[in-house]
Amino acid sequence: MKTGAASASGGVLCTLSNILLLSALIAASIAVVFLLAYFSHKPIHGGLPSSFYSPTQPQFQIPIVELLSHTRPAPDQSRAVLSSEFSSKFKPAVTRRAENKLEQGLARVRATILKAASAANPSIIIENNDIISPAIYWNPSAFYRSYKEMERRFKVYVYQEGELPIVHDGPCKDIYSSEGRFIHEMEHGNNRFKTSNAQAAHVYFMPFSVTWMVKYLYKPNTYNVTPLQAFVSDYVKLVSTKHPFWNRTQGADHFMLSCHDWGPKATQGNAFLCNTSIRVLCNANSSEGFDPAKDVSLPEIHLYGGIVNPKLISPPPSNISRPDLAFFAGGIHGPIRPILLKHWRGKDNDLHVYEYLPKDQDYYDSMLRSKFCLCPSGYEVASPRIVEAIYAECIPVMLSDHYVLPFSDVLRWEAFSIQVDISEIPRLKEILVAVSEDEYLRLKEGLRAVRRHFLLNQPVKRFDMFHMILHSVWLRRLNLRVG
Repeated sequence: MKTGAASASGGVLCTLSNILLLSALIAASIAVVFLLAYFSHKPIHGGLPSSFYSPTQPQFQIPIVELLSHTRPAPDQSRAVLSSEFSSKFKPAVTRRAENKLEQGLARVRATILKAASAANPSIIIENNDIISPAIYWNPSAFYRSYKEMERRFKVYVYQEGELPIVHDGPCKDIYSSEGRFIHEMEHGNNRFKTSNAQAAHVYFMPFSVTWMVKYLYKPNTYNVTPLQAFVSDYVKLVSTKHPFWNRTQGADHFMLSCHDWGPKATQGNAFLCNTSIRVLCNANSSEGFDPAKDVSLPEIHLYGGIVNPKLISPPPSNISRPDLAFFAGGIHGPIRPILLKHWRGKDNDLHVYEYLPKDQDYYDSMLRSKFCLCPSGYEVASPRIVEAIYAECIPVMLSDHYVLPFSDVLRWEAFSIQVDISEIPRLKEILVAVSEDEYLRLKEGLRAVRRHFLLNQPVKRFDMFHMILHSVWLRRLNLRVG
């Protein structure tokens, strides 16, 4: 047991250490380079506009990212992650030379991407068998340059701490498949991004599965997420005690991934994970703490038996007519679906809106027969219907509030989908009928071009969903200055 003098001395040292850490972070935040977190035309969370387009085109935005711009944790929460609270016994020193080399390389990448972003965008990009259709991107030249630099440089260290099944595993055959497939690829895939050299990594992946936490730790019908949050808190304590990487940025260069509805709640187990780290989430609700300046929206995909339904693999060619205007079938939950069914269930022969699909109809056949697929949010903002609609080449009609769409930092969703305000649901048929044939064909072309970005391939392929998730993380790492 410590004497009073020793305790007082330890308290002073802890305070001084905390002050030094805080000063270092403030200096880092002042020096931060606000480069490329988004290719969007809309400024997000104080982002400063910087146009690389002609006045008639959308602007390319460069938002500001600061390490200390997020909500600070309560003192008792911050104690779990401050380096001064831990013994240095298990923490090897971060090699300053390696860190400087990484940051110098990223600085060159930022300059290269900015140069590409400022150039005139071509009508199509064809290079080394890569074909980029510009219409679906905010800035196709910037995206392509960024993607190639990611392939060339980006390294991810996957923490080895934690035990199966909650860590290093995840679901691959249900509605949360995108969670498990990404974890499996990072753990076992033959991809160029994973590195065993933690010193050489740009980001650090915490491979726990919130879905498996719910399965193994949650007590049914209690709605008590405390066990999930406790697990996350313990995991952060573990990796931040054993390794030096979390503490040098308070987790800003770390990321987790979850497709479960409770993914955001689980991250609240550690305030820095929630407010500073990169969270890759299906439940990307900006009204519930999802911050698109640092978080990543993950597509939700329901893989029955682990595969895409065969009917969606090869949709009908464009010259095959689609007799139905629009289609939806799904349960009444959340605030939006009751409005949709109130106005359109059984009300119009052109809009096929059901709570329960008739027994003589097939869900995917109905998608393939329809020009538009209605995608209303349920309890949570994300829905697997969006990706299924893309596969079916059925124009997604987004009916949601506060949903940050997947990969919207680079993708122009208006090039392949339609957004309808909730207040406009009574006018839904009028809005869809008003879409001209030329506009409809343009949207279908966009769906064909964007499809590859939403495919879960085994093995993974360039530009597929695995790579687009990593690219979103890569963009946020580019926007962070470490050191």
